[in-house]
Amino acid sequence: MIDHVSIRVKDLGKSVAFYEPTLRAIGYKKLEGDFDGAVGFAVTGPKDDSGSVWLVQEGKGDPLTQNIHLAFAVADTDTVKKFYAAAIVAGGREHGVPAKCPEYGEHYYGAFVFDPDGNNVEATTYVGS
Repeated sequence: MIDHVSIRVKDLGKSVAFYEPTLRAIGYKKLEGDFDGAVGFAVTGPKDDSGSVWLVQEGKGDPLTQNIHLAFAVADTDTVKKFYAAAIVAGGREHGVPAKCPEYGEHYYGAFVFDPDGNNVEATTYVGS
């Protein structure tokens, strides 16, 4: 199980404005507190088993995170659709509308968006298995 993922972003404010509503749609919340400039998201807190996501402003010696694919397992197709809708409203770029994806497996259902820095963010579930 993954404990946490850190993503260095070009514009922290813009990325928070994207990730906060997008991740809220799948049950994550923005964590309160001072984390040395990082912004975190988790279901209940940084030590829960949901795996936290951290955004950090890129800086000298800390280059932008690029070309990652971050996929979240969700409970059902409705949650995939909510994730996608929230991401698009928050400024995400479409990279695959909610649908079955037989190229990834007979029961694979997902939606894909690009975040403000071009990283591929996905919500997925399995249907009819």
